[in-house]
Amino acid sequence: MEITTWYLEQTAPDRLNRGSDPAVPVEIVRAELPSPELNRFLYAAVGGDWSWTDRLAWTWPQWQEYLDRPGVETWVAYVRGTPAGYIELDGTRPGEVEVAYFGLLPRFTGQRIGGHLLGAGLERAWSLADRWPGLPAVTRVWMHTCSLDGPAALANYQARGMTIYRTETETVELPAETPGPWPGALRPR
Repeated sequence: MEITTWYLEQTAPDRLNRGSDPAVPVEIVRAELPSPELNRFLYAAVGGDWSWTDRLAWTWPQWQEYLDRPGVETWVAYVRGTPAGYIELDGTRPGEVEVAYFGLLPRFTGQRIGGHLLGAGLERAWSLADRWPGLPAVTRVWMHTCSLDGPAALANYQARGMTIYRTETETVELPAETPGPWPGALRPR
């Protein structure tokens, strides 16, 4: 299968477009205590339908080591106490923050939560150094998405003020089915 990957960036916080309010009340909370269980749940629940597989084999210590690094943050969107999606920020490169992962659980799409969460997450990316003494000011926020991600992903990123700076295309072999949120949990389409 041919996969296109787009790399996007913002080079100034004034390029951020927060977008419209979600259709339902949403609370966005930082998971201040690194939790491999929480991050693995979010990763699998959000990415299971989009072929996110690179971290599925990570052990608990690998997750913990990753999450313990200064500048790594997880922000979770909640709807009525239920996790609806998340944005994971990686500010470990001096002056840069990567949106490492972002997305919604399937039942929360189509309610303008994604644009709201992404806008709030980008705002928090720009202010990351304020929460981490010793890290330099952020001068760039970047991320990537690919043609396997949700159909609204690229448009949402661009609507929030991200611009494409590189595009790559490659051919990869993929399983016939996405992994779903856990083994054997494929949902009817």
